[in-house]
Amino acid sequence: MPKIAITGKGGVGKTTLAALLAHIYAAEGRTVLAIDADPAASLAYALGFPRALADQITPIAEMEDLIFERTGAKPGTVGGYFRLNPKVDDIPDELSAEYRGVKLLQLGTIKMGGSGCICPESALLRNLVTHLLVARNEVVILDMEAGIEHLGRGTAGAVDAFLIVVEPVRRSLDTAMRIHKLATDIGVPRYYLVGNKIRDDADLAFIAQHGGGIPLAGYFPHDDRVSAADRDGVPVYDALPEFVTQAAAIAALIDSES
Repeated sequence: MPKIAITGKGGVGKTTLAALLAHIYAAEGRTVLAIDADPAASLAYALGFPRALADQITPIAEMEDLIFERTGAKPGTVGGYFRLNPKVDDIPDELSAEYRGVKLLQLGTIKMGGSGCICPESALLRNLVTHLLVARNEVVILDMEAGIEHLGRGTAGAVDAFLIVVEPVRRSLDTAMRIHKLATDIGVPRYYLVGNKIRDDADLAFIAQHGGGIPLAGYFPHDDRVSAADRDGVPVYDALPEFVTQAAAIAALIDSES
């Protein structure tokens, strides 16, 4: 079962892609676990979760009792003693929300210490991501912020595809190159660019010129219906069949190389 990490500069459309792929794999009858690791935490809405259900989802990083139970320390503790390898194997089934065949977990944000935080919540989240990518026999789609916060050398090799979503502008491509270097440094074996908001061949040529030779897995055109679907609370999967076709081709590429 493919394990897919999706990242990119904020606002480029990575959450839309994550939701599309989740729905596509679920429609194929596969077990799908979508992980929202972006502080914006909008994957539930992109998947079409009813607002009442989405609003009930509590990020793992905010579950203070769970963190204390599993690590032996209170959230926010820096230094001191706590378990670095806490039990996490029951979390995906016990604490995920499910809608239309897609299970969803929100990881949440570690509010102190930055990316190098050595604290109970970071230990729990990192161990959880390792378990999801290495031990779970299901499709895992990780919607990440513009970085590799939750990945490490022990899990990078388990990622079947690292998708960096880009727009045809320099800032987006510059961010993509930084992400690519970080991913390469920890040993991510396969990575692709996915173009978004493409208007013409010149946009594709710009991505090819500034994309560092990273292969392009596919692209999506600029389409005002994406924003309209978001305003209406309708998943892009339901609103734009052309986008489903494009995302299905990306899924097929990942499957063929997994």
